[in-house]
Amino acid sequence: MTQLDDVLDSPRSFDVIIVGAGPSGSACAYWLAKAGWSVCLVEKKTFPREKTCGDGLTPRSVHQIQEMGLERDVAAHGHRYNGLRAFGFGASLEMNWPDHPTFPNYGYTITRFNLDGMVAEHASQFGATLLNGVEVTALLEPSEPLGEGLGGAKGVVVKEKESGRTGELRGSYVVVADGQNSRVGRELGVERNKSWPMGMALRGYYTSDRHAEPWIDSHLDIRDPEGKVVPGYGWIFPLGDGRVNVGVGLLSTGGAWKGVNTTKLQEYFVTQVGDAWGLNDETCCGPATGGRLPMGLALGPHVGANTLTIGDAAGAVNPFNGEGIAYGYETGRLAASVLGEALVANDPTLLAHYDELLDDAYGEYYKVARAFVRLISEPRILSVCVGAGLRIEPLMKQLLAIMANLMSNDHRGPAEVGYRALLRLADAVPERAFDLLLGNEATAA
Repeated sequence: MTQLDDVLDSPRSFDVIIVGAGPSGSACAYWLAKAGWSVCLVEKKTFPREKTCGDGLTPRSVHQIQEMGLERDVAAHGHRYNGLRAFGFGASLEMNWPDHPTFPNYGYTITRFNLDGMVAEHASQFGATLLNGVEVTALLEPSEPLGEGLGGAKGVVVKEKESGRTGELRGSYVVVADGQNSRVGRELGVERNKSWPMGMALRGYYTSDRHAEPWIDSHLDIRDPEGKVVPGYGWIFPLGDGRVNVGVGLLSTGGAWKGVNTTKLQEYFVTQVGDAWGLNDETCCGPATGGRLPMGLALGPHVGANTLTIGDAAGAVNPFNGEGIAYGYETGRLAASVLGEALVANDPTLLAHYDELLDDAYGEYYKVARAFVRLISEPRILSVCVGAGLRIEPLMKQLLAIMANLMSNDHRGPAEVGYRALLRLADAVPERAFDLLLGNEATAA
């Protein structure tokens, strides 16, 4: 008897069905199951499985790991590091993660191969029903959106890959947590705001003698073989297991850097840092993989009559730095709290609070981030800001706290003051005006 047989042969309706067992889905399942609700967590892959990612946990992610009681497991399978080492335009700077009243001053690197299954299994230990290798093929009795929200569903239709068995899973609520390219999300009415940031990234693994360094590296300029700066940034994240995660990314809006080849960008970057890290064909562990990530809550709507989107399926990635894991955990937890309220009151209209929580948590911050990305999409501005900024350590430490969203609500230090200044700029200059400011009249029109 397969795992799906066990569920289908004992027909029942779950309180919540969660489609996707990545960071957001597994976190949502954990918090709901811990509160005593019946949860079915459906994952089309079988753990452990590979996932394209930078594999870095910032202090914000570590805090959520701690809250779920998983730090000991993460520490056993991952590598602890102290902060960020930034390079760009002839300068470099080592910066420890800032002290914070809530978040730790350290992070971990750990592959998603090890991490995601760990969190999903943790949710199952608290009572969630975890279905591995089971794909959601359709919504069950879908309903049209009411107003500007998502559509609804009575559950999902599923198929177990190994056995081929199909069936129906019914639930009071359905949560979409299967990533930015979610077919279930599109069926419910999710669309992308194309004027907001889109991230593009590619990463690969290499063996390296420097695999246990206490810093994650960020290179803010990548150069072609002739030494010319090309659009994009690069990273090297030591994994502590003999390997490093090496990748490149782009953060762009409004068609900026359209047509950039990330495979070629990765080749340039590996050549640029290869001697220092021992990166070459012999130390390469396999082909690089990549994808696109909508950012700044660019995917919406997020709420329907009995449906919610979380994590990458909601476009929750931070535009400042491309971080998605922390915001997956956080949006999963926020969704769980709202779903719990709706279940207690037997009132699905309470799901509307989820949009309010998202706005309170990220609304202002992502507005600033979108403006920031728009500015640094102009290479001239990027070179001036990075070239000068990396030579002013206090300024860069403030910017690190802002970009990693590690500011304190109870403290008014330089980072907090700087963030409020950026927010005033974002409020004063509408997004369309940034195109005019940068000379992109055609885009602005």
